[in-house]
Amino acid sequence: MDDERAAATLGALAHGTRLAILRLLVRAGPVGMAAGQLTETLALSPSLGSFHLAALAEAGVLTRRREARHVVYAVDFPALGGLLGHLVQDCCAGAPEIVACCGEARC
Repeated sequence: MDDERAAATLGALAHGTRLAILRLLVRAGPVGMAAGQLTETLALSPSLGSFHLAALAEAGVLTRRREARHVVYAVDFPALGGLLGHLVQDCCAGAPEIVACCGEARC
């Protein structure tokens, strides 16, 4: 990932509702969650939920798939990990007492 892509992705995440969506979907894991269930859980109108979900999918941190009549969203964990890895790739100047903050994201 380059800085331009990272900045665009972070820009999409720079909203409280989008962060709440991302955190909820992280907890849901790779199975994801139907858009209707997600908007209901977060008390969002369907149109507002769709707006934010589309922004996160466009930013590349969510995937979407159709299951019957539902659209299911899930975190694209490799993409999210790539963003985190990019942010911390030069973390801590190798200082062992603080390198642990980054864990495996440094790899």
